Amino acid sequence: MKRWGDVSQDAAEHLTAGSVLDHAEMAVVVTDRFSNLLYWNPFAERLFGRPGTSGPRDPSLSLGIMEKDHPLAVELSKHVLKGGVWEGTFDVRRGDGTIIYVRAQAVPLRHPSGAVTGIVITAREAMRSNEREKDRFGLLERIGERLAGSLYVEETLKRVAEMLVPQFADHCFIELMEEGRMVRRVSTHVQGWSPPADTWAPVGAEIRYPAGHYADTALRRQETILVEDFSQTSYPSTGEANTRLAAEIGMTSAIVAPLCVRGETLGLMYLGLSNLTDRRSPHYDAFDRDFVGAIATRVALAVDNALLFEEERHTAESFQKHLLPRALPQLDGLEIAVRYYPAAPLASHGQGIQTQVGGDWYDVIPLSAGRVGIVIGDVEGRGAKAAAVMGQLRAALRAFAQDDKPPAEILARLDEWTRIIATPEQDESGADISIPPIVTCQYLVYDAWSRQLSFANAGHAPPLLLIGDTCTELDIREVGQPLGVRAKGLHADLVYKEETRTLPRGAALLLYTDGLVDRRPLRDADGHPPDVEETLAQLCGKLAELSDASVERIADVATVAVPGEIDDDMAILVIRSASEDLAVEERTFPAQPIMVGEARRMALEAFVSWNVPEERAELACLLVSEVVTNVVLHAATASVPRRELSMDGPPLPFDESWDVPGFEDDVVNEKEFTLRLRRGGESVWVEVFDQDLRLPRIRSAGENDEGGRGLYLVDQLARRWGSRPTKEGKAVWFEIPTRSR
Repeated sequence: MKRWGDVSQDAAEHLTAGSVLDHAEMAVVVTDRFSNLLYWNPFAERLFGRPGTSGPRDPSLSLGIMEKDHPLAVELSKHVLKGGVWEGTFDVRRGDGTIIYVRAQAVPLRHPSGAVTGIVITAREAMRSNEREKDRFGLLERIGERLAGSLYVEETLKRVAEMLVPQFADHCFIELMEEGRMVRRVSTHVQGWSPPADTWAPVGAEIRYPAGHYADTALRRQETILVEDFSQTSYPSTGEANTRLAAEIGMTSAIVAPLCVRGETLGLMYLGLSNLTDRRSPHYDAFDRDFVGAIATRVALAVDNALLFEEERHTAESFQKHLLPRALPQLDGLEIAVRYYPAAPLASHGQGIQTQVGGDWYDVIPLSAGRVGIVIGDVEGRGAKAAAVMGQLRAALRAFAQDDKPPAEILARLDEWTRIIATPEQDESGADISIPPIVTCQYLVYDAWSRQLSFANAGHAPPLLLIGDTCTELDIREVGQPLGVRAKGLHADLVYKEETRTLPRGAALLLYTDGLVDRRPLRDADGHPPDVEETLAQLCGKLAELSDASVERIADVATVAVPGEIDDDMAILVIRSASEDLAVEERTFPAQPIMVGEARRMALEAFVSWNVPEERAELACLLVSEVVTNVVLHAATASVPRRELSMDGPPLPFDESWDVPGFEDDVVNEKEFTLRLRRGGESVWVEVFDQDLRLPRIRSAGENDEGGRGLYLVDQLARRWGSRPTKEGKAVWFEIPTRSR
């Protein structure tokens, strides 16, 4: 060579573009204008960990760019094809599944005419080049973004391990302080290797570093400690097996960073290098120490946020859990399954725990004579306030339900209560402007012996009815306004209407709140939610396949039938009617004293046929006598019930309007009572119906009084007793267990 730039013919043959790129320690990737992959060099194959072949392949897939960075890759292409230059950092998942950070630069590929015909991308592994200072800020930003998206401790720690192994370390340990102890929460190593048993402490083990150990020094000083070369230093051993394993794998260097935030040490992050991987430099240096210290600061903040969030979430979920029924009652002729799920958190909401719990609730309320009240409801809004309103409404509804009023009346009273609990507010003139919470609710009463389902609806979604292999919405003709929104001057009794259906044998009902069908990712291209009918059709399609499944299975399938993450808290209640009829005996008697014995005889025969133990049967018959006697004694003093007369022709004169043949006889003949006996799995229920509107009450009888002790005996000997109004009068009932107390 005579002067600079002159090369021999032999050297020139080895300086072709392909030869130079094959030896370059930098990835070079070329695509055309349509993102078809045209070329990449051998280093690109090693960097991205997958074979590179020319042809029409998506570079996002070929390079392993993670899905969350695909929009960034699209913007990169658009910018460069317009003649610009782009530089930045990508998260890349290699062919072996490991995640690395890649620093890339993209420039336009130009035709000799000047037209842009493609893109040339040069890339290298971040922090493994001579431009580490330049890469540092971009990487810290990327790491911060990844950690900021996690609100759970385990997920946060998993992300930390993915970021650091194998790109920055062969081994990563994270220990957190728990009740004064240091507990290992992460133990991650290069792929394909794990420490043998009884060597390095596993996840969940308590960690104790001896005095003078570099990890102990990091904790005491609250500073990042670098061990540049283990062969040049000596530290106290954490155990013979640990020391032996470290020698076998050739531990070369380590960095230990304390996780400190708000003046408190949360734990330690330990990174180590060994001979398990072939690295350009097997030792950390001071720059690595400073960089890992900066990472540890971000990790500590993320872990602290996750710990605080989980503590708040646990508190809120415990609050919600204790507002919902802790255990469901065992009911005859009815299978029940329930589910409650709080909404998954959204970091973008910026409201922390308020995205977790809400005002959804369910309830199952035992009523008289084996009947059951079933509730599903949803308070508008989220957070502790919605849950508190829900708790008040649930308690009020349970109290109202004990009166055994029709469902429409229960909702009417609950609507009034919703207005009472509204937060008091006044305008400038002192006028009340309190706004009641908006609540949707459905209350049902089910009688397993007659299979009759009575219900009223306050703006809630209709239940789904499963009969055989079909699933449809329950036909509800009268859907009232949600609680708290009816217009002033319109009484609640005019808003809520009662309806009645008969459930077929083995039919199932699924009651749910809107969190079941309103899922987070379910949005079209314009960001709008899907059509409700389509979502319900999808849900019904899955449930229709469960004709013979248990209610627990139905609840589980319904929970996951609609894809996507829960965007609102969700309550599900599934009931199924019995496939066989339950035992019942019923007979009507004239309200005459002689009929007391007949009623007792009927009860005894029924109890014997049902194999009720003799002791329990005698006790039940005694109480039947007391209740029937009470009805007969008061029938004679009962007022004449109001009657409606329907007559053809013009109205009669006032003095003749009551002179209707047979009217008085009808009144006399109406004095009768009905005895109904029901057999359950562990109890028998006795109901006595009459036309007297007066509800019985226990009164204190004097020493010389001949009566007044009947209801006192019922109260003392029966498990439960009560009375409820009916359309014709009232019903007095009591429950006797078939097993001795």
